Amino acid sequence: MKITIGEVEHVAKLARLEFSPGETELFTSQMDAILSYVDKLNELDTTGVEPTSHVLPIKNVFKEDVVLPSLTPDEALANAPGRSGDFYSVPKIIE
Repeated sequence: MKITIGEVEHVAKLARLEFSPGETELFTSQMDAILSYVDKLNELDTTGVEPTSHVLPIKNVFKEDVVLPSLTPDEALANAPGRSGDFYSVPKIIE
């Protein structure tokens, strides 16, 4: 085993978690399986493979800002339940 019950209990204590004995055993076996899988991945020959954080290239998609006609205050507030000048009027909820 790569990880012990004591190590799982230590990490749980650091994270301020409480596990039942059954949960501790379950998490120990699950974490051991994960670490065994990572060891299996470490056996792969990655010579010449560049490290990457994403499978596909990432690029930002930008478009030009275009000024378009907007709603007038009267149009924007036409369905408002309350209005105060050019603003929505809402009931006060904080005293």
